[in-house]
Amino acid sequence: QVQLVESGGGLVQAGGSLRLSCAASGRTFSTSAMGWFRQAPGKERDVVAAINWSGGNIYYADSVKGRFTISRDNAKNTVYLQMNSLKPEDTAAYYCAMGGSRWNAPRRSSEYDYWGQGTQVTVSS
Repeated sequence: QVQLVESGGGLVQAGGSLRLSCAASGRTFSTSAMGWFRQAPGKERDVVAAINWSGGNIYYADSVKGRFTISRDNAKNTVYLQMNSLKPEDTAAYYCAMGGSRWNAPRRSSEYDYWGQGTQVTVSS
């Protein structure tokens, strides 16, 4: 049974920073691709960033390039999303996901097998 538990969300002013964490258990984390997605009310769930098993293949959505950084610590079974220069449009529920080919940084939600419950990020203007 795979469990993904996100933490680190909250309320922050525009221009501020947050770091999200996602702790994984129940499956070999170190051989799995990981992704961060977000979903705002009334909108689809979109990929934010993804990382392959080694960290050598990373993808960022255009909207977060240069502001967000995805990383992973395979010794701690944890993936991170460092979010800087936050904007009100970054407000959403953020979800981590596990799955897909270990060699890729999957961009589509359909490529992932497991999902966390989400953590809310709210950016005030």
